[in-house]
Amino acid sequence: MFFSHLRRHGKQLAVAATLALSLGQATAESLKIGFLPISTHAKFMVAKEAGFYAQEGFDAELIEFINSADGLNALNAHKIDVGAFGTSAPLIHIAKGSKIKVIGGIVSGGSSFIIRPENAALIKSPADFKGKKIATVRLSTVDAILRAALKDAGLDWKKDVQIFELKSAPAVTEAVKSSQADIGATWGPHDLRAEEQGLKVLFHSTDLYPAHVCCRLVVTEDGKSAEIWQRFLRAMLRAEKFVVENHKETIDIVSKYVKLDKGLLDRDLYNVWVDQSTDPYLNGVRKFWDTMQHSEFIPPKGDITPSVDLKLYDRALTSLARENPKDPYWQKLIKDFKTKNKA
Repeated sequence: MFFSHLRRHGKQLAVAATLALSLGQATAESLKIGFLPISTHAKFMVAKEAGFYAQEGFDAELIEFINSADGLNALNAHKIDVGAFGTSAPLIHIAKGSKIKVIGGIVSGGSSFIIRPENAALIKSPADFKGKKIATVRLSTVDAILRAALKDAGLDWKKDVQIFELKSAPAVTEAVKSSQADIGATWGPHDLRAEEQGLKVLFHSTDLYPAHVCCRLVVTEDGKSAEIWQRFLRAMLRAEKFVVENHKETIDIVSKYVKLDKGLLDRDLYNVWVDQSTDPYLNGVRKFWDTMQHSEFIPPKGDITPSVDLKLYDRALTSLARENPKDPYWQKLIKDFKTKNKA
């Protein structure tokens, strides 16, 4: 059970508590964390409920948003300290001069294009989107993928299709169901919900752009200290490992925040199309920066590399590996880090 799992890891928790004391923390550091009520944000929920934030010295408050744009506005206004809001929205803010930094990731992949089943056979590739009505959520990751894919297919998304920018993924599903839109650009678990309501997944986003990054962990440059973000990433990494190793307990936790049938929640969270890594994945961010320019979300810009802080994640991961030198999980992540973040 969940609590017996925590007891089995008493030694690890004691190390975290000792670290917090050694950092001179008389009281817990207040931390406001923005999240979306979707299963791919499970690590926020697990880190809170399993006590990883508290063990790293934080009094953490999870603040829910329904879309990335609202979350980024809250971050820029310093109403929250950190969050994970798509990839498109943070990169657009950075391109406009916002002092935002990427310090890690929540998920890669996980978006889809949905359609009514009677129309699915008519669409073989994004080139067949011509003349179609497409519902999307502006600034979502899949929104940038949509526009880049249209451009790759030789279509002008301003002229060759009708794009309807809606407020939320459920609104996208409803637009397709009601025939107000022919195609919907969405993400999990809303694509699975759409299937339950009789719609069909036309393409997964990774069919069009393999291994693309999605939600990145972002902070403001004038926010909290590097030491705090290092401890925050330790909590997120510990939650990542928990999600991998504790399937049922994770579903029990996430179901408190994501109002889905547990079976559907399980399918979405442990989806083969999704990578739950906390790694910043600089290589992927660079590729998505190019995608954003290709989709005309941002004008041709310089290198995104200065806006991705790799040191915080590297130090957090290294410290966990040092405390648990025989744990193969941390060694695998160290190897992945070297591959995903080449200079």
